[in-house]
Amino acid sequence: MERRPNLPRAGFDALDALAADLAKLDTALTDLAAQGDEAIGRSVARMRQDLMAFEPSVTLLGQVKAGKTALVNAMAGWTDLLPSDVNPWTSVVTSLHLTPHAHEQTHRAAFRFFGADEWDRLMQKGGRLGEMADRVGAAGEVQKIREQIEAMREKSRARLGKKFELLLGQSHDYGYFDKNLIERYICLGDLFDEEAQSTDQGRFADITKSADLYLRAPEFPVPLCLRDTPGVNDTFMMREQVTIQAIRNSRLCVMVLSAHQALSSVDMAVIRLISNLDARDVIIFVNRIDELSDPAAQIDEIRQSIRETLRAQNGPDEAEILFGSAYWGAKVLANDIETMTEDSAEALLNWAAKAIPPGGEDQSPAQMVWDLSGLPALFRAIGTRIASGAGREVLTKTARNAMNLANSLTVSEAITVSAQGGLPDGIDPHAIRTALDAIADRHLTALKKDLSGIVASYHARSDRAHGNFLDRATYSLIKHLETHGEAPIWSYDPTGLRMLLRSAYTVFGTQSRNAAQRRYDAAATEIAALYAASFGGVVNGLGIEAPAPPDLAAPVVLGQTIALDFKDGWWASWWRRTRGYKAFAESFRAMIKAETDCILAELKYDHADRLQVSALKTLDGFLQEQRALLTDLANKATDGTDAVDAALSIDEQAHRKRALEDTMRTLSHCAA
Repeated sequence: MERRPNLPRAGFDALDALAADLAKLDTALTDLAAQGDEAIGRSVARMRQDLMAFEPSVTLLGQVKAGKTALVNAMAGWTDLLPSDVNPWTSVVTSLHLTPHAHEQTHRAAFRFFGADEWDRLMQKGGRLGEMADRVGAAGEVQKIREQIEAMREKSRARLGKKFELLLGQSHDYGYFDKNLIERYICLGDLFDEEAQSTDQGRFADITKSADLYLRAPEFPVPLCLRDTPGVNDTFMMREQVTIQAIRNSRLCVMVLSAHQALSSVDMAVIRLISNLDARDVIIFVNRIDELSDPAAQIDEIRQSIRETLRAQNGPDEAEILFGSAYWGAKVLANDIETMTEDSAEALLNWAAKAIPPGGEDQSPAQMVWDLSGLPALFRAIGTRIASGAGREVLTKTARNAMNLANSLTVSEAITVSAQGGLPDGIDPHAIRTALDAIADRHLTALKKDLSGIVASYHARSDRAHGNFLDRATYSLIKHLETHGEAPIWSYDPTGLRMLLRSAYTVFGTQSRNAAQRRYDAAATEIAALYAASFGGVVNGLGIEAPAPPDLAAPVVLGQTIALDFKDGWWASWWRRTRGYKAFAESFRAMIKAETDCILAELKYDHADRLQVSALKTLDGFLQEQRALLTDLANKATDGTDAVDAALSIDEQAHRKRALEDTMRTLSHCAA
């Protein structure tokens, strides 16, 4: 298993520009540390570590056989890194951590197993699907699920023996990885396949929850995590749960469709998940166009069909749609385009006639095929979003924090120069600390009060939407029974509930972030005024950069499957087992309430609490930092200038001033 060392770099322009800005900011931070004292040096060191740890992630979603894994392999520059035929029993999220940096942590692997509580839930309840079936009274379906799970458990015991229970909740870490090691954890194999068993294939795959592979990719401008998720069409809906978690951990998602089966019924579950993301954070990649008979004619039709389906399903219909072939990309990486299948070669030529712009024929065959594979366009789309999204945010946040350090250093330099006669009389460090404590107490208390009111309003709005939905759905059910009787199976679309809950959540997030920003700005203004009152003309209109409010987590849980999403199967079974109008209504309301209560709880408490805590923590951290800077400056002003600073010549002081001004200009550029 070998990685191609010279992955074509087409499409990396936006990431190249981001890497250049990150490098400039890191240089400015290094200069700032050299100009400051030990305390500033420690603060700068933390900022540089945060910059080095910056690793935007991209999650690839889609049904089994859409070609996600083959696409991930091609994007990473490997032709066979991850097995592309994963058995539906497995539920493994595999993250490839690609970094241009050379350090000890590259080329290693970490595998995490399901916890004992997760496994017990699967065994006792049948996972999410078993809970739903049990809730709607489909006892026969529950029994089938539990029989399947029991078979799965026995197969796992046969593989792992006495180690089975001991491994739950554990992890295995390796300082290397190869094909056999990867397949041992994420590719199940066949229990009765002697060849597979002899190679230990899939030994831990039943209980593996996630896999992380760390490898060096020097041609990538910035570190990048590519997260390959299992298909969502599995028996126990374990995959839906791990996919929801993967989306939460990524800012950007790529929905991978198969060209010959774009947006199948299975993909509707994925649409429900991504419909709760901003269209800007979703890219749709239609893979396997090498299998189309006439891609030049069919691709426009497929694009239009996808747009219409997304619009009809309340999906992100403005999301960018790209077309390509991981197969073509893999052929380029393997330097093996001459051995392409005849059908694929014909599709390539057909698509080339339409897709290659004038002058593109001058490229080498490999570069031409690489462009037609759609990978450069995908990298370009990903890079543009990272650069304007997570990349811009980390630049702005770090630069603004550094500017506050640089501002304090500017005041410190001015104190050194103006120690004789240039400072107000009677600077009192204790009074400054007292004033800062008052500012901190006032703004933290006010923000807590503001957020508490916003949360209370949000809870009331979401509960009202939930109750109204249950009332309308129950009324619809009764009218159906009165009009048609019990023979035709009634169904009700829960899209309305999802839209109302998303609207309430979005309003809550906007109000919370606005309240936090107002409080941050007000605190920064008061602290700037305290600088002016404490140090007089030395400050010269010094401004304090307020922090940015934390982001609101995407409400991905709203896409979770509930019983009403099924039009047959368990729903039909529940319907046939229930008798009497009153029983129908009461059972229905209780069932759907139980199904949706968990969604409301996560949004109302987990997500809302997390945003509140983060908003308050950001303000408190900002105030603590300002307290340390102001206290240090006050002590310096009262205790006298540093002996080294005082001994500097006028020319040396001027040089330090110019260097600090240069650093500030770079920080201002990065913060813009």
